[in-house]
Amino acid sequence: MAELRALVAAAGSGSRAGLPYPKTLFPIRGKPILVLILELLAPYDGKPTVIVSPSGEEPIRQRLAQHGMAAHLVAQPEPRGMGDAVLRFAQSPAYEDTEHVLLVWGDIPFIQPETVAAVVAAHKAQGNHFTFATRQAQSAYTLVLRDPAGQVTRVIETREEDGGQTRPGEREIGLFVFRKTVVLNMLREELSGKWGRSTGEHGFLYIVEHMVSRGLRVAALPVATELDLVSLNSIEDVEAYLS
Repeated sequence: MAELRALVAAAGSGSRAGLPYPKTLFPIRGKPILVLILELLAPYDGKPTVIVSPSGEEPIRQRLAQHGMAAHLVAQPEPRGMGDAVLRFAQSPAYEDTEHVLLVWGDIPFIQPETVAAVVAAHKAQGNHFTFATRQAQSAYTLVLRDPAGQVTRVIETREEDGGQTRPGEREIGLFVFRKTVVLNMLREELSGKWGRSTGEHGFLYIVEHMVSRGLRVAALPVATELDLVSLNSIEDVEAYLS
């Protein structure tokens, strides 16, 4: 595949989880979540770009240095949503030489190497514009919708469209591979669904519907494992994995 670079969205403050530091620095078995993610991404990018909050930049820099990890840190000045965070990649030194972006949410500590490999391989083999991993879940915060032929048509964020109520269904896990220019250009457009009705933030998954409507190749791969679904929204989410 032409130049593939990794991007980690890690600007979460940790306040909702009751943490006094960025939640991506929460330790799992002796290592911050972000370090686990960068180790996972090392075969694809030895120096990923990490989107951080202004207050989290220095703690993250220090913690990565302690673990001997290299990354380009780019600050998101205000918490304006995931779409805004992804657009910050344009400020990374890695931006110009990148054709495809491997994007990972910064709060998923147990994503499996096989899952990443499967998504990257499918993106390359199928010539997709946007590829992501999914799994059936009892409480889906996002819902992947498909047409009768099984092709993905859109992704719903339940906090925006269902009053925050989760329900069983196929969900994404926070792992995506996409063509940089296509996706970032769409994020810059004023498209329907861009601004969350409940949050007012610039979303990210709304672009799936617009990509499909433009005839671009979008693939949702049901290859994720139960471990891939674990994310840190509260300490209780990861308590079983701390020892």
